[in-house]
This record gives sequence, C-alpha cells and structure tokens, in this order.
Amino acid sequence: MEKIQITTPGIKKALKRYEIPQAIAEYIWNGFDAKADCVEIIYKANAIGGIDEIKISDNGSGILHGRLRDKFTPFFESEKELDPNARRTTSAIHGKNGVGRLTFFTFANSAEWQTVYNGDGGRFSYKINVSTDGLNTYSAAEPSKTNKPTGTVVTFSGIHTLVEATLTGEISEFLMREFGWFLELNSKKSYKIKINGKQFNYSRIIGDREDFRISLNSSRFDLRYVQWNQNLNREYSRYYFIDSSNNERFKETTTLNYKGDQFYHSIYIQSDFFDQFDTTDFESGNEYQPALIGHVKNEKEFKELIEQVDKYLRDKRKPFLKNYTDKLIADFEENEAFPSFGKNEWDQFRKTELEQVIRELYQIEPKIFSTLNTEQKKTFVYLLNLIIDSGERDSLLDILGQIVELDPSEREQLSQLLKTTSLTNIIKTIKLIEDRFSAIANLKELVFNKDLNANEPKHVQKFVENHYWIFGEQYHLVTAAEPKFEEALRRFIYLLRGDIEDVSMNHPDKKKEMDIFMVRQLREDGMHTMNNVVVELKHPNVKLGDKQLSQVKKYLSVILSEDEFNGNNMFWEFYLVGNSFDSTGYIEREIKNARQHGEKSLVYSVDNYKIYVKTWSEIFTDFELRHNFLLEKLEFERKRLMADQKSADDLIADIEFNSAKMPEQVRISAKPARIGKSQRK
Repeated sequence: MEKIQITTPGIKKALKRYEIPQAIAEYIWNGFDAKADCVEIIYKANAIGGIDEIKISDNGSGILHGRLRDKFTPFFESEKELDPNARRTTSAIHGKNGVGRLTFFTFANSAEWQTVYNGDGGRFSYKINVSTDGLNTYSAAEPSKTNKPTGTVVTFSGIHTLVEATLTGEISEFLMREFGWFLELNSKKSYKIKINGKQFNYSRIIGDREDFRISLNSSRFDLRYVQWNQNLNREYSRYYFIDSSNNERFKETTTLNYKGDQFYHSIYIQSDFFDQFDTTDFESGNEYQPALIGHVKNEKEFKELIEQVDKYLRDKRKPFLKNYTDKLIADFEENEAFPSFGKNEWDQFRKTELEQVIRELYQIEPKIFSTLNTEQKKTFVYLLNLIIDSGERDSLLDILGQIVELDPSEREQLSQLLKTTSLTNIIKTIKLIEDRFSAIANLKELVFNKDLNANEPKHVQKFVENHYWIFGEQYHLVTAAEPKFEEALRRFIYLLRGDIEDVSMNHPDKKKEMDIFMVRQLREDGMHTMNNVVVELKHPNVKLGDKQLSQVKKYLSVILSEDEFNGNNMFWEFYLVGNSFDSTGYIEREIKNARQHGEKSLVYSVDNYKIYVKTWSEIFTDFELRHNFLLEKLEFERKRLMADQKSADDLIADIEFNSAKMPEQVRISAKPARIGKSQRK
C-alpha cells in the first residue's frame, strides 16, 4: 500500500476545475501517451438511462510495475490548483505525472487498472486500485506472467452524476474538439477512438478538408488542410510537420492563428524533408545558415513553403470571412450601432458604402471588431462613417495602425479597399443622377412637347407614380389615380398601425380620387411624425385657376373630416401642378395673399395643413437646384442625357429600365382577414 504525499481533500481541491468531460479525456490521453493507436470507451447503461459501469481500454505499452511509483505517487507536492484547459506545447505526451489517473472522483467512487506490459522474460499483468475516499492511497498487486497483449483497462465503479445521454451528447461533443486534430495528425497511423465498439466520428466539426501537394526544388510536400467549425479545446491553429515515417517532428502556430475570427484550422505537412530536421529557431539577420545534415527552419526552401501555405490559408479564409460578415452586419444593426440613414437613394448609397468598408475591414483584420462592446461598436462605426464622408480615407490607415498591427500586405489591401469602395459609390451615384436627369428630361417632353399629345392619366400621371421622388424623398406611395378616399384611408391605417380594416366614410366628396398620395414616417429625438403629401396633376393643356384649386381644397376638407387622418404629429402638404395659370390672376392673388408665410408657391397655411400651386417649370427648377452640387462634382453633359425624340408611349415604356423608379403603391387585399381590432366607431 503506497500513500500519496497530500491529503484526499487536497487532491480534490487541486483538481476541482476538472469536470467530467475533461476527466474522461485525460484517461484517453493516457492511452495515447502509452503509444496506443486505439482507445475504447465501454459502458453499460441501465433501463432508466443511468450508467452502471465504464471501462476505458487501450492497446498501449501498459504501466511498468517498476515505474508504478512514478505514475501514482505525487504528481505535485502542494494543493495548487491545476488547469485542465491549459494549452499544451507538444502533441506527443499529454498525461502529466498521473493527473488523469485521479480525476475519476468527478464521476465514480473507485477505479481499477488492469495493465499488461513487456518486462524481462515476457509480458506481465497486475491490478491497481484507488477509491474516492482515499485518493492519496493506492494498492497494487504483484505482477504475474500473462499471454495477453499489452495495454491497460481502467474500470470505474459506483458511477454518479453521469447518464448515458450526457456521455453520448455533451461528452461526445467535447471529445470531438479535444481529439479531432490529434486523430487527423495520426490518421496514417490509423489512430482511433471507439465507443462501445463503434469508431468515434468527429466529422461533424469539420467544415472543410482538402489534400494537396507543393513541390519545391527537389522536395515534395503532401499537405492536408482541415477547417474546424468549432474551436478546439486546447489546441491552437497550427502547422504540423511530419516525417516520412508518419511521425510528428514539430509544430508551430499558423500566421492566421487567433486573429479574432472563427477561422479554426490545422495544416498537416508531410515530407522526407523533415526526416532530419533541426527544429532550433536560429537566424542571423536574414542570412541562410545551412544544416550539416538535413534541413533547418531558416533555409529558403522552408521559408518558401510557409509562404505558399500561408497564401493558401488566406485564400481559404476569404470566403469564410465574407460569409461571416453577414452576421457581423446583422449584429451591428441589432445593437443599433449604425448612424441613422434615410430611405432615399443617397443615404442608402452611404449606408451600403459603410457596410462594405466594415465587411472588408473585417476580412483584413477581424480582431478590430472581436472585442468591442456595444458602445465601442457604435463609436467605431460612427468614426468610420465620418472618415468616409469627410474624404479623409487615408487617415483611417493611420488610425488602424495605432489599434492593430497591419503587415504591408494588409495595409495595401486596406488602401485598395478604401479606393474601391469610394469609386463604387461614385459610379452608383452617377448612374442614379443620370437616370434622374433622364427621367426629368422625359417628363419635360411629356408636359411641354405638344406634338406628343400626352394626356394626364395615361402619361403624366403614370410617369409621376413611378418617380414620386420629384415631390420628396423617403416617401411611401399610398395611392395613385383610381383608389378613392375610403381605400386611401384603409391603406393609411395599414401603414400607420399594421391593421387591415374595413373603412366607411360619410363625407360627400369621399369618392374623389387623389392623383398621388404619399406618406413618410419620421422618428427623430424620440418624436414620431407623419408627413403626408397629396398631388393633383392637370393635363398639360389645362390652365390652373379657381376651379382646379377648389378641387384640392375639397381633398383637404375630406382629410379634415376624418379623425384617422388628423393628429398633432401629422402634417399635410397638397400640391396642384400644371403647365401654367389661367388669365384671371386668381392663383397669383392667392400666392400673394399667403406671402407672409415666407414660402414660395404657398396659397394656404393653417395649423398642420398647407396647399401649394406649382407649374412644371418650377418643379424642374427645384430639381436643378437640389442636384446642382452633384452636377458640379460629376461634370457630365446634360445634353447627352436628354431623351431622343420618342412617342409618349415609348417614354412610359422606358420607366422599367430606369434605376430612379420608385416602389409601387401600397396594396392590401380587398376582403381582408382582420389582424388587429379597429378602434373606429
């Protein structure tokens, strides 16, 4: 009977961080440390899903009786806590002075080792016993000769806190992350783990695997790349260098190890190049120092190998990171890290450009984003947006250089990215402006060219339905042309609350039809407002006067009569648009009468309601003023954008190919199923 130098409570305290999965893994590692190529877990489950007994067997070299004291006497001399998650520096020996042999107390009351080893005069067998209440004491029988093959079977009895579902679920998942890379490393040696006779399958945590070859001068290297879709337990992303006898000579972390992303990978490199290889890290500047026999790390061939493998890994990593950026952008949006962008084309271009810069930055250096909390995300994204908008893109290189180390290739990638995203955004903007000017040019033809015989409903109305940005950005088109006020109110409620309701109005003019009805909802500084625009379009030959303005005022009257259309947070603008005013001077007098409000073309303003009368010439002039700054920057020729002489029908057909076209009007079913209760009476 031998006694370990510290107490049982001391051992448990030192090993308290070992949970059941780590404990079982230690016994498997003990088997591989004993040069086993197969370790098997054998368990007996009872009728209620519990486990009566567990055995872990290996076909290794066994435990030499003469070295028993080294294996079971103190693996430490104090109660200092041991960390089961500590990284290991070698792939070969994992058991450390008996640590794994005492961790069974986490799931069993006792353990018995039956081991067979090669000794002088043949093979010998004996047993070792340890119980949970006496971890500092073990008993060992005297060895006896046997014909059995070498190896060790550990039998655990008095199983507690462990059921079959945990063993086949959580523990199995843990073992995949613990041993997957090791089994790949020794795949040509046919290393395996079995559970109740069935070979352990870890393929579920492999995202990608590829075998390929690199030839350099007279050397040939066979490589296997494995990308893991889960983080390995205690192993970094590494290169493993293997000789022609399938033995690992050494390993090093890859250049993409721990980059702040989730690109977990292993590269296994086999060649006779490593049969006689000096693993010493020595260099004198950049001078090549040849080995007397074999090869060394600082010779050109080895460096070129690493360069090619590194490039291969970066190429593999690009699509992986590109796919991951969707999650990154979604996370930023969920955390409201983006500045507020409107829904108009200009703001959407800005948002797209910002997203693209974030995506590309992540692909170049994920670590920039990996440790940011919510407030830091917001701050960093706002900073990026300011830099992009200011045009000081080169400053971003200097800022990032203070945050993370960028190697020359990464710095060049980032520099090209900033140029590319800017150019892409400019091209998109030019295209949109060109299409808007083309649209305006076509609209001018419709309203000014009498030879086209354009009419209001078929041509002008149809055109404005598709280009209602002319009267304001960020709007939703609620109705156009045919829908009457009751249908307009129904769609308005749907946009406002998401409810689909049957609507009935009592106003005598409820059957009137607005040409264009648009809504824009704004949320700024906690306030929610709704801006509404109604446009009445007139035939190019109709002159605007009292009759036409009275029609718009009837629309206002209908709006005022309906509570759903009114509220302190709702604002209404009505536009009457035509080619010219009639000769009575009525419109001119109305504009003059409202001049005290200081707004051009205004004829009526009370509370949240305004009416404007505009000619198409004014509309086109307003467009010119709004886009003038872009025209000066982009410097393209307006004449080139003017439409060739076409028929009115041809100009309408062109709408489908114009990127400035807006979304169609809101449509909901005629006989709705209610999704919300109406508060209307």
